[in-house]
Amino acid sequence: MFEHLLNGLLTAFSPEVLPILIFGVVGGIILGALPGLTATMGVAILLPFTFGMDSTPALVMLIGVYIGGIYGGSIAAILLKTPGTPASAATVLDGHTLAAKGQAARALSISAVASFVGGLLSTIVLIAISPLLANFALRFNAPEYFALALFGLTIIVSVSSQNILKGLLAGSIGLLVSTVGLDPISSVPRFTFGMMDLYSGINVIPVLIGLFALSEAINQIEKIINEKHAEVPTFDRKILSKKDLKTILPTATKSGLIGTAIGSVPGAGADVSAFVCYNEAKRSAKKPEEFGKGSLHGLAAAESGNNGVTGGSLVPLLTLGVPGDAVAAVLLGALIVQGLTPGPLLFSQSPEVVYGVFSSMLVANIVMLLVGLLGIRFFCRIIEVPKILMIPIIIFLSVVGAYAINNSMFDVGIAIAFGLLGFALGKMDIPSSPILLAIILGPMAETNLRKALLMYDNSWSFLYERPIALAFVLLAIFSVYSTLKMKKKAKPQAAT
Repeated sequence: MFEHLLNGLLTAFSPEVLPILIFGVVGGIILGALPGLTATMGVAILLPFTFGMDSTPALVMLIGVYIGGIYGGSIAAILLKTPGTPASAATVLDGHTLAAKGQAARALSISAVASFVGGLLSTIVLIAISPLLANFALRFNAPEYFALALFGLTIIVSVSSQNILKGLLAGSIGLLVSTVGLDPISSVPRFTFGMMDLYSGINVIPVLIGLFALSEAINQIEKIINEKHAEVPTFDRKILSKKDLKTILPTATKSGLIGTAIGSVPGAGADVSAFVCYNEAKRSAKKPEEFGKGSLHGLAAAESGNNGVTGGSLVPLLTLGVPGDAVAAVLLGALIVQGLTPGPLLFSQSPEVVYGVFSSMLVANIVMLLVGLLGIRFFCRIIEVPKILMIPIIIFLSVVGAYAINNSMFDVGIAIAFGLLGFALGKMDIPSSPILLAIILGPMAETNLRKALLMYDNSWSFLYERPIALAFVLLAIFSVYSTLKMKKKAKPQAAT
């Protein structure tokens, strides 16, 4: 492993990869700093432009955008009281309060350091755990993969905890879309309506571009008319001191580890992690009454917690092929486009790619810290860019990206259709993530179910006769049960 990691570090610092990595991190930070433009959107927009690149540089750039985007969301949260990404919602509570007191630079620098700690810890855990989990997953056959896909589909319930029925509706749409094309066993056309473009199924890339980039662009256009320009707090030059660093380091370390654990659970994203870590920091604080009033511990916990997810979410993706959140689902699409199959065989068949990504994540967090500390004054200007200038660029890149997949206007039409669908579903508070998850996991579930039934003479006994498959089924049941239980507990609290 250490030999592969050393080779990965040499790859990360190579002249072919390092500039791409820096571009990804800086671009992600800028994108995340603009309210409404998320890390998921950034990765989705850039994905089609990686088709002509080698596997390692392509994945490194996308992961750089992911890491930078999660941190970048804190910039708008601190300066404008408007989270650039959902993951930075908890950052507003103490970050903007510090900025309002004239300590914007201090808040931004604390955010950068805490994000670095969380991201670094999560990457170290990813490097340590992934090979072990991948070796375990080598025992998988069709029954285990079906049970794993079934467990993955329960993420739909987790990401739809606000309204499970709406989430299930979105998931059903995704499963229906995943059946379009030739039957995986009999090769009979399904839902193709005589269109040759549909025989190979609906490509996941135009779908995710539509759901996460175009739909958000349409949503932002609608908001522009009634939008009020927020004022940036008075800028100061004082960043965090050595005393501040000693104060936040224990909290950032604990929150980073918690965030990593949460990120490794499919369905629990950076926004969930940030609030869990914030609440834990408040619970264990000596002065919990300071939280919400500019607490350094609160700001550090939120930022370390959400960046801790970046490495954690890649654990199930790389070892099992199950995306941990929406960004990981997009990265799953990137791996497939590059001809790589996420899962245990990835570590033995393409170790140079895996450890190149691991090493690049270590470097990306260092780049994020340096850019975050050196670019404070610049970031205060970035958030003033009018959305009216950004939206056309996003739409243009989305259309070009969708077309570049197969040089086909049909894919552009698919992206536009799913963009309108995502916008319409958003109006009804129906989440888009379940659609993408179902489209990705649907074929895996169907194909392996059919194979398992053939292996067991059309008997479902494989679900309880094979220990690993049974374990995933029990995990799926527990996942649904725990989500329903948390939802039930939340109702009395909401009523009060």
